[in-house]
Amino acid sequence: MAKNFDASRRGILFGSAAIGATALISSCTSNTPSGAGKKPEQAAVAGDKPGQAVTIGFAGPQADHGWLNAINANAKDRAKKYSDVTLEITEGSNDTAAQIGQIETLINKKVDVLVILPADGKALTQIGLKAMRAGIPVINLDRIFASPQAFRTWIGGDNYGMGLNAGHYIGEKLKDKPNATVVELAGLDTLELTKQRTQGFDDALKNYPNIRKVARQAAEFTVESGQAKMAQLLQAQKKFDALWNHDDDQGVGALRAVKQAGRNDFLMVGGAGALSAFQAIEADDSVLKATVLYPPTMAASAIDLARALGQGKGVAGLAEFEIPSSLTLYSAVVDKENVGQYMATGFQ
Repeated sequence: MAKNFDASRRGILFGSAAIGATALISSCTSNTPSGAGKKPEQAAVAGDKPGQAVTIGFAGPQADHGWLNAINANAKDRAKKYSDVTLEITEGSNDTAAQIGQIETLINKKVDVLVILPADGKALTQIGLKAMRAGIPVINLDRIFASPQAFRTWIGGDNYGMGLNAGHYIGEKLKDKPNATVVELAGLDTLELTKQRTQGFDDALKNYPNIRKVARQAAEFTVESGQAKMAQLLQAQKKFDALWNHDDDQGVGALRAVKQAGRNDFLMVGGAGALSAFQAIEADDSVLKATVLYPPTMAASAIDLARALGQGKGVAGLAEFEIPSSLTLYSAVVDKENVGQYMATGFQ
């Protein structure tokens, strides 16, 4: 998802090439103007060796969800890896005014780079613009600002890809079953990401004419809402073949409702990558057979990017000397065949 940036005297903040990525960033190459005359193989590599000291400000929403807790943990753990990084992390808030105030404090502290996961991307766009205009590059994490000028680089998950890959996984499992039916337990319908996940799922199912979606219920990304909304789906749909659940946290509640109803006649695919989901998939003793990743490790990658920006470097393995303007992480499907590979990344 490439984004265009306006040229300005702060071109080092605004201009860059876009790229999609499926892996974490592990090392960096020069992004300084003097690097323009070097061959790529001559560019400096940051790696794990200490370099220029960088203070990174990190501001996110309140960690009231397993995935958001994992975001904070990934950022903190990654920063500890580098002796040249100081992390200034805010308490976090879902109140936009409070979060803006927290970011204002980080700007006033004159941190070298800001990593911001906004509670509301549109509402916090102006604070991103303020930081950029103050010469502080911004890594916009996941929930995107309304203007590309409000950030130097965006990194986040692929919500459409989550739905798409969930749909294809279910489609392949049911492709030989005549008149197969599926239901969907979505997240908050007020969020654009929920619409994207549904759209990807619906687009995938178009490849399987034998499969029909017969019901959709929106929950709220909580255990309680997942249980309540799943109970409603089970009561309304006496028979179906598969369930796509947008979020593993609400999936804990959904599985409770399934168990209470005594149902085991369908397969379930979750979303995000919670440890509880991985453990259930490994045990293979419930309807949950797979989950589609939305990796909280993106916060660790955001710290890598922020460090690279603070040290004037870019991503190793690319011909360009600058870090990309966007990084979209891949939504891998985790099932019993590969769950062991991902177990260590599961969040609680």
